[in-house]
Amino acid sequence: MNAFDVPSPLPAGGERPEDRPGRLAVGVIGAGRVGTALGAALSLAGHHVVAASAVSEESRHRAAERLPGVALTDPQGVVAAADLVLLTVPDEALPPLVAGLIATDVPVAGKLLVHTSGRYGVGVLEAATRAGGLPLAVHPAMTFTGRSEDVNRLAGIAFGVTAPEPLRPVAEALVVEMGGEPVWIPEDRRSLYHAALAGGANHLVTLVAEQMDLLRRAGVEDPARMLGPLLGAALDNALRLGMNGLTGPVARGDAGTVADHIAELAKVSPEGRRAYVALARLTADRALAAGLLKPADAERLLEALAD
Repeated sequence: MNAFDVPSPLPAGGERPEDRPGRLAVGVIGAGRVGTALGAALSLAGHHVVAASAVSEESRHRAAERLPGVALTDPQGVVAAADLVLLTVPDEALPPLVAGLIATDVPVAGKLLVHTSGRYGVGVLEAATRAGGLPLAVHPAMTFTGRSEDVNRLAGIAFGVTAPEPLRPVAEALVVEMGGEPVWIPEDRRSLYHAALAGGANHLVTLVAEQMDLLRRAGVEDPARMLGPLLGAALDNALRLGMNGLTGPVARGDAGTVADHIAELAKVSPEGRRAYVALARLTADRALAAGLLKPADAERLLEALAD
């Protein structure tokens, strides 16, 4: 056996989840929205969540609700009690958490250490790996609200997986057990992977909120009702067709309309104007590259978009 040989947690058919071979004692360091959702999902797959650490009152309440009966202790106690440790803390807290655990000589040898940061691969766990830990990076590509539907949202979603090659089957099996789809991300592409997800999901929220505010200024009483069908169709077009799903004044090369938009936004939302100009430039560049926009139309658009 090499340093990364561990029992596969893949389920066997026909038995209760808790009776399947390879069931693990699970610990959760950081009982926040993500940690408790993944802990609950692993519990449904038959693993046994045995310990968790929770700092805030909200986290303690969430742990009691989602992981009933689980002992709350410090991070060292969680690691000592578990075979698989979920390190579900914010990105900035992950490196000092790993360093702190190793500095206290907590036994990590032979334990699966699973962090859920999109930003990091397994390199952030290097100190624990040198001490015999088994490192996995398993990032759910989903937004978590802390509500009851979080666990159900794991079904069918993609997880960005990075691991040493001998542990790849283990990481992918854990994702499958939680109802997800493992997608392999090379170690050196984690930051790009995470930038794409954050740019899409986080900025989409800001963009929609800004447009709702503008509609209210325009006299629309229920912006969500107006935007919902339009944005739903636009998102569907984008996911299915890419740039071929583009519509609107930039796609038409309508520089006059774009100029009117910029002038009006300058009056009511200077920040919104800057965002509109930046996105319209990117849209024009991509539409031109895709052959959707003629060079002459693109030139007029870029003139309208000049500062």
